[in-house]
Amino acid sequence: MLKVSNEIRLSNFVISNSKPFILIGGLNVIESRALALETSAHFKEVCHRLNVPLVFKASFDKANRSTLDSFRGPGIEIGLEILDEIKRTLQIPIVTDVHTSEQAKIVSNVCDVIQLPAFLARQTDLIKSIASTQCIINIKKSQFLSPSQMVHVLNKFIEFGNNKLLICERGTSFGYDNLVVDMLGIEVMKNQCDDVPIIFDVSHSLQCRDAGAATSGGRRSQLIGLARAAISMGISGLFLETHPNPSQALCDGPCALPLRYLEDLIDQLKQLDSLTKSFPRISITD
Repeated sequence: MLKVSNEIRLSNFVISNSKPFILIGGLNVIESRALALETSAHFKEVCHRLNVPLVFKASFDKANRSTLDSFRGPGIEIGLEILDEIKRTLQIPIVTDVHTSEQAKIVSNVCDVIQLPAFLARQTDLIKSIASTQCIINIKKSQFLSPSQMVHVLNKFIEFGNNKLLICERGTSFGYDNLVVDMLGIEVMKNQCDDVPIIFDVSHSLQCRDAGAATSGGRRSQLIGLARAAISMGISGLFLETHPNPSQALCDGPCALPLRYLEDLIDQLKQLDSLTKSFPRISITD
């Protein structure tokens, strides 16, 4: 039986908890071709200047919106055309999420990484179809699963023949309509899952909503502190969604980083990541 890979090569970099962190970043959803091209170009410019590996992210469909009148995206055909254009013109890897088994093979023709949504992380048939693409898989940790339960999700992928796996922490449900990030859970997942690369989704970890509200709110003002805390745990990378004008974003604007802050934030996180990973590892055993 395969074992989890704790070092995964993508393009010209390696994803590992012991290597310099990568950025999985971009837009929550493709609102337009122009916005996707503008945002991806800015990400490429910033990450090139800071020498931070980049995987550009944007969704072609938000299939789990709370209401029918919420914006979902352009759909798979147009969405993948835009993502393919970004990949070819900017020469950067691409990640997007899938929601059905039928989408997995189609998406794998364009994307280097496929994302398994948190709400679907226990759906065996979907896991099988995604695993069969042999793409790298970014597994969003379900809000309703404890860190120790994620080993079972990984084992499904392993048994279906794919060991190129990332676990993406995105908070845990705490009561109604609130998320809490347990940093101790990151160490639990590392220890129980053979040091699987850990990604931290700072954007969705900020979600919250008023009781009965039809859309999620967020705590954008706390984004920087939460990102710093996660990077200090010695992880593989950060998942970050941005928008040039979050107040006008069509999905999850309250959690999005204003694009103008991207370079300052990533510069700080790179310095913190380097410092954290320069320390010798101390294991308390008594």
